[in-house]
Amino acid sequence: MIKLTVMYPNSADLKFDKDYYTNQHNELISTLLGDAIISSDVNFGLGGVAPGSPAPFVVISNVTFESLESFQKSFGVNAEKILADLPNFTNVQPQVQISKVV
Repeated sequence: MIKLTVMYPNSADLKFDKDYYTNQHNELISTLLGDAIISSDVNFGLGGVAPGSPAPFVVISNVTFESLESFQKSFGVNAEKILADLPNFTNVQPQVQISKVV
Protein backbone atom coordinates (compact mmCIF):
# COMPACT_ATOMS: atom_id res chain seq x y z
CA MET A 1 0.00 0.00 0.00
CA ILE A 2 0.99 3.62 -0.60
CA LYS A 3 0.22 6.55 1.68
CA LEU A 4 0.06 10.15 0.53
CA THR A 5 0.79 12.45 3.48
CA VAL A 6 0.10 16.16 3.08
CA MET A 7 1.42 18.40 5.87
CA TYR A 8 0.52 22.07 6.25
CA PRO A 9 3.30 23.83 8.23
CA ASN A 10 2.30 26.09 11.08
CA SER A 11 3.54 29.69 10.99
CA ALA A 12 2.74 33.09 12.46
CA ASP A 13 1.04 34.32 9.27
CA LEU A 14 -0.80 31.07 8.54
CA LYS A 15 -4.39 31.22 7.36
CA PHE A 16 -6.23 27.89 7.36
CA ASP A 17 -9.99 27.40 7.12
CA LYS A 18 -10.52 24.07 8.90
CA ASP A 19 -14.25 24.07 8.16
CA TYR A 20 -13.70 24.49 4.41
CA TYR A 21 -10.92 21.88 4.45
CA THR A 22 -13.02 19.35 6.36
CA ASN A 23 -16.30 19.83 4.52
CA GLN A 24 -15.44 20.97 1.00
CA HIS A 25 -11.83 20.12 0.13
CA ASN A 26 -12.11 16.58 1.50
CA GLU A 27 -15.34 16.10 -0.44
CA LEU A 28 -13.57 17.26 -3.60
CA ILE A 29 -10.76 14.74 -2.98
CA SER A 30 -13.25 11.96 -2.33
CA THR A 31 -15.26 12.79 -5.45
CA LEU A 32 -12.23 13.06 -7.74
CA LEU A 33 -10.26 10.06 -6.47
CA GLY A 34 -13.23 7.84 -5.61
CA ASP A 35 -12.59 4.13 -5.20
CA ALA A 36 -8.82 4.58 -5.51
CA ILE A 37 -8.89 5.73 -1.86
CA ILE A 38 -8.63 2.84 0.59
CA SER A 39 -8.70 5.04 3.69
CA SER A 40 -8.02 8.58 4.79
CA ASP A 41 -7.70 10.67 7.92
CA VAL A 42 -7.18 14.30 8.88
CA ASN A 43 -5.19 15.33 11.95
CA PHE A 44 -5.40 18.85 13.39
CA GLY A 45 -2.23 19.78 15.32
CA LEU A 46 -2.75 20.59 19.00
CA GLY A 47 0.81 21.27 20.12
CA GLY A 48 4.47 20.36 19.93
CA VAL A 49 6.42 18.03 22.17
CA ALA A 50 7.20 20.73 24.75
CA PRO A 51 4.25 21.83 26.89
CA GLY A 52 2.66 24.97 25.47
CA SER A 53 4.61 24.86 22.20
CA PRO A 54 2.74 25.18 18.91
CA ALA A 55 2.20 22.19 16.65
CA PRO A 56 4.76 22.14 13.83
CA PHE A 57 1.94 21.35 11.39
CA VAL A 58 -1.56 22.79 11.62
CA VAL A 59 -2.96 19.87 9.61
CA ILE A 60 -1.63 16.50 8.48
CA SER A 61 -3.75 14.50 6.08
CA ASN A 62 -3.17 10.89 5.02
CA VAL A 63 -4.71 9.12 2.05
CA THR A 64 -3.99 5.43 1.46
CA PHE A 65 -3.96 3.80 -1.98
CA GLU A 66 -3.48 0.18 -3.04
CA SER A 67 -0.39 0.96 -5.11
CA LEU A 68 1.76 3.74 -6.52
CA GLU A 69 0.10 3.12 -9.88
CA SER A 70 -3.37 3.54 -8.36
CA PHE A 71 -2.27 6.82 -6.74
CA GLN A 72 -0.68 8.11 -9.96
CA LYS A 73 -3.70 7.21 -12.10
CA SER A 74 -6.24 8.81 -9.77
CA PHE A 75 -4.30 11.80 -8.45
CA GLY A 76 -2.31 12.61 -11.56
CA VAL A 77 -5.27 13.42 -13.78
CA ASN A 78 -6.90 15.45 -10.99
CA ALA A 79 -3.84 17.25 -9.58
CA GLU A 80 -4.66 20.56 -11.28
CA LYS A 81 -8.19 20.68 -9.78
CA ILE A 82 -6.94 19.65 -6.34
CA LEU A 83 -4.12 22.20 -6.29
CA ALA A 84 -6.40 24.95 -7.60
CA ASP A 85 -8.55 24.51 -4.47
CA LEU A 86 -5.68 25.25 -2.03
CA PRO A 87 -6.13 29.06 -2.01
CA ASN A 88 -9.74 28.52 -0.89
CA PHE A 89 -8.58 27.34 2.54
CA THR A 90 -4.91 28.22 3.11
CA ASN A 91 -2.07 30.56 2.28
CA VAL A 92 0.68 28.00 2.97
CA GLN A 93 2.33 25.57 0.57
CA PRO A 94 1.93 22.03 1.92
CA GLN A 95 4.75 19.54 2.23
CA VAL A 96 3.97 16.21 0.56
CA GLN A 97 5.39 12.76 1.09
CA ILE A 98 4.53 9.48 -0.60
CA SER A 99 5.37 6.44 1.53
CA LYS A 100 5.20 2.68 1.31
CA VAL A 101 3.13 1.22 4.15
CA VAL A 102 4.78 -1.84 5.70
